[in-house]
Amino acid sequence: MELIDVMQRRRINVTCIQEIRWKCNKAKGLDDFKLWYLGDENERGGVGIVVDRDLKNEVVDVKRFGSKIISIKLVLDGETINIASAYGPQVGLNESVKLLFWGHMDDSVQGFGQREKIIIGGDLNRHVGKDCRGYEEVHGGFGVGERNAEGISVLDFVTLYNFCIADTFFEKREEHLITYKSGHHTSQIDFFLMIKSDRMLCKDCKVIPGRA
Repeated sequence: MELIDVMQRRRINVTCIQEIRWKCNKAKGLDDFKLWYLGDENERGGVGIVVDRDLKNEVVDVKRFGSKIISIKLVLDGETINIASAYGPQVGLNESVKLLFWGHMDDSVQGFGQREKIIIGGDLNRHVGKDCRGYEEVHGGFGVGERNAEGISVLDFVTLYNFCIADTFFEKREEHLITYKSGHHTSQIDFFLMIKSDRMLCKDCKVIPGRA
């Protein structure tokens, strides 16, 4: 209900969430909002999407891919929009787990229609950094820290599917780019991915400090 309060105060229609604490695959009402979620057996690594009262009845389909990706399809004014929430595996996990996740990411994108809009909001547990060299078409040059090897997998994914990382195309103060903070350690591991040709539809993208 704290999340619902934030959505109401900030007029947020749809929220992608990760690390939910429930098992199973269900939908549930939250006041006048609705949550679709995909839990995991550990009760800490699931994903979900919350939709407000104005859009919840416009959801025409829900899909789940593996245990870390869920998507909804909305039809608004004749436009089909897919929104996915994804939770990438942590760096220290087995390579097979990482490959499985990216395989499910491939499945999710390939399952959408060619003319449909796609937005993926996720905690991808990877650093794309502020250096965009080699990926100028998909990385806008505004990021945090250094790119790591895991971050390359994100950049290769968006390049393959003609996506871009929306967060990196807006110059912000660092506090509005950092999505994870622990002590003196800060990083940017949460991103919005969208089709490059739709990027101009994204008017702003920033972190709300303390709410990432």
